[in-house]
Amino acid sequence: MSQWRLPNLDRYRGPLGDVLLAVSGVALLLYLGPTPAHGGTALLAVASAALILIRRRYPVPVLLAGAGVFMLTTALTRPPDGMFILAGVLTYSAAASSPRRRPWFYAALMWGSLMVAGSVVYVADWWTADQFTTFALVFGGAAAGDSTRMRRAYVAEVTERARQAEMSRDEEARRRVMDERLRIARELHDVVAHHIAVISVHAGAAGYALRDEPEKVWPVLGHIRTAADTVLDEIKSVVSVLRDPDEIRSTEPAPGVERLHELLTVLSAVGFAVRHQQRGEPRPLPAVVNLAAYRIAQEALTNAHRYGDGGATLEIEYTVDTVKIGITNRMAGYGHGRPGSGFGLLGMRERAAAARGTIEAGPVAGGLFRVQAELPTDDRAINRLNASTPAERA
Repeated sequence: MSQWRLPNLDRYRGPLGDVLLAVSGVALLLYLGPTPAHGGTALLAVASAALILIRRRYPVPVLLAGAGVFMLTTALTRPPDGMFILAGVLTYSAAASSPRRRPWFYAALMWGSLMVAGSVVYVADWWTADQFTTFALVFGGAAAGDSTRMRRAYVAEVTERARQAEMSRDEEARRRVMDERLRIARELHDVVAHHIAVISVHAGAAGYALRDEPEKVWPVLGHIRTAADTVLDEIKSVVSVLRDPDEIRSTEPAPGVERLHELLTVLSAVGFAVRHQQRGEPRPLPAVVNLAAYRIAQEALTNAHRYGDGGATLEIEYTVDTVKIGITNRMAGYGHGRPGSGFGLLGMRERAAAARGTIEAGPVAGGLFRVQAELPTDDRAINRLNASTPAERA
């Protein structure tokens, strides 16, 4: 029998708090307002409740709307004392939740609007000792909101640094493993190169033996076979070390551009739309170029899905001696998502370099992020790309 658990109410804490604050504000206005309450106080209570309920989503517009409502109330009737408390609450919300840090500007805007409206309507009668209380409520709300904002920013920064530190530790561990694997791979290169040189020497000797002394060719061929078997054994043993133990072994061929439609289908299934455009006549690509093109498109589309805003555009162009891959997506707005580690871009650059191609990645006009890769398909393109400057390629 499963154990009954209380539902998680954390996601409702903010809305419930706003509802409670709105009800309290209405009660405060009606309690501290004129007795009996007239229609103006009731309308003010309803407008204030609506502003409180949406203050988290639109803090600065709510502050401006609140200042307008309070000025209108002051012009039409003697404002209730609870209105000035609500002015402090709205100023607190703007200082704590607005995208920009301008607490004293918000406080001056709210307090100044009240003072201007009161001075115009009531002239000298407006300036009493009660206005010091209004000043304290509005500017005190701004100070409290700014303090809350700074504390949230500090906690977010500490949390992000802890996450980055954890990520850095994991990346450092992986880097050390990769360094050791590279050292093993270099040792494998030396061993294989030695045995290939032995095979080459014995193959040359076999050629002479076949021409002059055919009966002596069999020992030479035996040495060649032994050296070849040694090379294969060395490669097999070292490659087994280089493999990731968590890697799922597959007998499928390496993916290429022809399998991009499968990737687009998977992305579409998770709600990420990709507009695919192709120019030029498709043709078979060299194995390294084909794999690099697929991996670059895969990584760029994954980053667009993870960090971007909306869908993406995938462009593939076949030219005479190159294949070009372009991925464009809209960048998420400020404060959305989380920053990436940068290893995806590094991996794409390594893929392009392995295929002797070029790649450019970064923001472009219109709030877009674009990855543009150009991979050569023959020696002429390799020479041209290596000789050209970044400005010429652009």
